[in-house]
Amino acid sequence: MIKTWRWYGEHDNVSFSDIKQAGVNKIVTSLAHIPYGDVWTKEEIQKRKKIIEGNGLKWLVTESVPVHEDIKTQTGDFQKYIDNYKKSLENLGACGIHTVCYNFMPIMDWTRTDISYKLDNEAKTLRFELIAFVAFDLFILKRENANNDYTEDQIVKAKNFFDKLNKEQINTLMKVLIANLPGTDEKYSIDEFRKALNKYKNIDSNKLKEHLYYFLKEIIPVAENSRVKMCIHPDDPPFSLLGLPRIVSTENDVAELLAVVESQNNGLTFCTGSFGVRIDNDLPKMFDRFADKVHFIHLRSTLRDASGNFHEATHLGGDVDMYKVIKNIVLEQNRRKQEGRKDYNIPMRPDHGFQMMDDLNKYYYPGYSCIGRMKGLAELTGLEYGIEKSLNLI
Repeated sequence: MIKTWRWYGEHDNVSFSDIKQAGVNKIVTSLAHIPYGDVWTKEEIQKRKKIIEGNGLKWLVTESVPVHEDIKTQTGDFQKYIDNYKKSLENLGACGIHTVCYNFMPIMDWTRTDISYKLDNEAKTLRFELIAFVAFDLFILKRENANNDYTEDQIVKAKNFFDKLNKEQINTLMKVLIANLPGTDEKYSIDEFRKALNKYKNIDSNKLKEHLYYFLKEIIPVAENSRVKMCIHPDDPPFSLLGLPRIVSTENDVAELLAVVESQNNGLTFCTGSFGVRIDNDLPKMFDRFADKVHFIHLRSTLRDASGNFHEATHLGGDVDMYKVIKNIVLEQNRRKQEGRKDYNIPMRPDHGFQMMDDLNKYYYPGYSCIGRMKGLAELTGLEYGIEKSLNLI
């Protein structure tokens, strides 16, 4: 696999020197300062590219070119935003950036209720606690008819949980869930968030799929002409939240969207952490089924429980059978190589990581500290090497 590192720009506390010392020279980044829906100009792309290349690295993958909410709801200026998206893809291709990761999650990107959950060893990780989320939905957001989405037992537990929160804890939960979207400067107040939710009032999973498929039919021909491989990221977590439909959560979801536009440019970001939260997702099987359309890989693992909670585990621990997944990746890369494909090595990044050791005293985007990801990268690299040696591929 091609080892990559997500870099958030010049305000990222992980330096280029840190990244190179971790053994990585390929960068995954985004122009998060550009408002959602605006065109990424060649000038802005080249400016970021020049900074990266000037430090001896290469911008290999874009993550993400955000999809405007009007596109997802097909309201307002959605066609204009699609046209802008096409132009951004053309400009990325012209600047030599040929892989774009994106998602189609309504309003919220990846979602956790605790971004500094302390483990027994005092490292910190990301956690989703269902009852905390239900408490937010029912007693802070006060979403209309939210009671219908939960069991009586969950509602009672959520009320007990909420009653024990002080004002500071309530504000912290609000901030984690809606005030700052991951990796961007986008912010919501509670009222703005309610208004955003209201736009989805009449949009169920079938309608949202229609909008995604329309978007794909519009952009994939442009991606083909620009030699840009689009790779959709699965929902995180892979189930409905706040009554919002989530449509890239299961094997069947992926099969449908890849079939809508039969193109090598209509592909998948295979995220083991997102898919792995669902017990009914067989990750090695899913990778094999979609292997030819996997253009980017996120490797991480989560540990779930029977109550619907989960947290980020070690990269080789948790509920993901990382050995089987990476073995299948190694076999797929070898198959591509035997076919004579130039893209036989798939870009991968160690996704999320514990905040640990000296990094506990520094600020990072949640999940994106340096030492934790470097630890994960080392573990994943060692596992890949062992598998390749056992198969006599190196």
